[in-house]
Amino acid sequence: MKTEIIFIVEESLDGGYEANALGNSIYTEAENLDDLKRNIKEAVACHFEEGQMPKIIRLHYIKEEVIAA
Repeated sequence: MKTEIIFIVEESLDGGYEANALGNSIYTEAENLDDLKRNIKEAVACHFEEGQMPKIIRLHYIKEEVIAA
């Protein structure tokens, strides 16, 4: 059993946020961070069988910023 799962969270080009799990085929999206966290929990619960679900969900936020040179 895994003790944790890691998601990469990025702002979506269409607005809102996207989250991809590292090492697992789990993807979800939402309009705001509160909804995204709720969607991540639901996606993880659906992906793993009872007793196999990780105890910790870790979120790594990626923010890209462009500045003029």
